[in-house]
Amino acid sequence: MAAADIRTYTILEADGQHPEGLLEDQIFNVDPTHSYKVRFLRAALAPSGTATVRPWAEIPKDIRDEVHGLMILKLYLTEKDIELFPKLKVVVRMGVGYDRLDRPALAKRGVTVCNVPDYGTEDIADHAIGLALSLRRGILLHNDLQRATPPAPYCPVDHPLIARSRGATFGILGLGRIGTAAALRAKAFGWNVLFYDPYLPNGADKAVGCERTKNIQELFRRSSILSIHAPCTRETRNLVGYELLSLLPKNAVLVNTARGEIVNLDAVEQCLRENILAGAGLDVLPVEPIEEPAHSLIQAYRNKEPWLTGRMVLTCHTAFFSPSSIEEIRSKSAQTMREVLIDTLQSNVITPEME
Repeated sequence: MAAADIRTYTILEADGQHPEGLLEDQIFNVDPTHSYKVRFLRAALAPSGTATVRPWAEIPKDIRDEVHGLMILKLYLTEKDIELFPKLKVVVRMGVGYDRLDRPALAKRGVTVCNVPDYGTEDIADHAIGLALSLRRGILLHNDLQRATPPAPYCPVDHPLIARSRGATFGILGLGRIGTAAALRAKAFGWNVLFYDPYLPNGADKAVGCERTKNIQELFRRSSILSIHAPCTRETRNLVGYELLSLLPKNAVLVNTARGEIVNLDAVEQCLRENILAGAGLDVLPVEPIEEPAHSLIQAYRNKEPWLTGRMVLTCHTAFFSPSSIEEIRSKSAQTMREVLIDTLQSNVITPEME
């Protein structure tokens, strides 16, 4: 076959998370299924270690005009952004959620959308349990009190946050891959695990050895710790507001390592002030990065207001992060892009009708 007849696929990792592309080049080119070439490029629209997000138009037009596949981690992709890429065929969201993509616009253009549903499962589950324990065992509380002026007495603190794990109820909203991993970890600490997930088939509770509740209200009424592991969809956006949070037992703990848009921050602040919530561990927020002026709850947290001492922690949407998980994101994203764009398989495809 003449060199001119060999198909070239141009693939762009838009964020600019890594300085080189050796790993991706290897995955794209190992054991080729047919004759092709891959031109793998990196932009720098949302580089690692910063909150910087640059516009898509900063990518040179000659590159945009040739891109067949986009790999995206932090960026949003709107209808106007999509118009900048006339040859676009596949978008791989380098993570589980795909709510940052304008899926109707992509579907209209015939662009296939994929995600990476199986990266960082252990990391995020560990993080959720870590947030729960750091609040429930008073670790954050003692940390704040011992750095106060003057420091608190060197002794136990009688506080509504602090409670034994064994026998308490760890509630999980959404028992997918990460929710299941969190459930198994919670069981190991002695919590009674209760979950709500209307999309799972009968018997899912038996498979993991956890109790299932038939409605979300029961989940909130019974959970002394409530950990969110649901995707952000039309059904779950703003789902967790005051109506649900106020059902929690007095002095419960809320943990969110899923999507910030699921939880209403006004309701979290109100429930903390009313002592419905003893504490909140938030890895995600409704708007990221934080826009200024920040929400009143975030301002109280930053200002170390006494009423919030030891009761709240923000971890900047980093539950997924570890060197191992970043390597996994890179490899699984590249593998998905190759299978769908080059090998025409249906790996991790998110169809338009899916939530």
